[in-house]
Amino acid sequence: MPLDSDTPTAGQRRDRFVTTRWSVIVSCADLEGGEQKTRKALAELCKIYWRPVFAFIYHQGHSVHNAQDLTQDFFVMVLKGQLLQRADRNRGRFRSLMLRALQDFLCDAAEKRQTRKRGGDVQFVSWDDWMAEAPSRLSIPTKDSESWSPERIFDVRWAATVVERALRQLGDECEKRGRRRVFDVLSVCLTAEREDISYAKFSKTLGLSEMALKSLAHRLRERYRALLREEVARTVEKPSEIEEELRYLCSALTAAT
Repeated sequence: MPLDSDTPTAGQRRDRFVTTRWSVIVSCADLEGGEQKTRKALAELCKIYWRPVFAFIYHQGHSVHNAQDLTQDFFVMVLKGQLLQRADRNRGRFRSLMLRALQDFLCDAAEKRQTRKRGGDVQFVSWDDWMAEAPSRLSIPTKDSESWSPERIFDVRWAATVVERALRQLGDECEKRGRRRVFDVLSVCLTAEREDISYAKFSKTLGLSEMALKSLAHRLRERYRALLREEVARTVEKPSEIEEELRYLCSALTAAT
């Protein structure tokens, strides 16, 4: 799923970055009185990124039911602050920290599950609420899922979540402007190689000239890139990490397709 990325000005990056969820978590983690703000930001990230966590646990050999339970248990641990307690000062990417914590969690999950009631005083999203989300567009073939490592599946699922959230937001924006059909038809143009796009076919479908269609596709692509950057920015600590994380996630999806 190849992507181009535009780089906003440094001022734009700073203005947008200070409010991202992971930077909020990092900034509040060691400050007195920041617990509520930190937990709220963590809860939002957990709700977003449950798919890669569940996929990792499931491909470690657990049944669907056990993987669901373990996923819930893991996020309870996260929201109780144990994830941040284990983190070093250079926390970096939320994705990397989450995977390390997940690997540690599974090593002693059996003992923890016997000595702790799930949830306790932590309020968390129910599994039914998670599953009510739109299904993922990415389908990993069985033969690949059986041969890939859980770590690779985690990265691919994580990357897919980032891309799908950006696409979903763009679709919602188009719908508000009365352009949902335009998005539905042209969304393939956002992630496909340009030489694979048949503008003549889409032009006929939408009843637009090819020139007008290309202009629309260009604007959609620009907005999609911006939304994708914003999604990635929410999971890294520093603006300087955005580009590298974008490249990593795009390469993960490219390898998957």
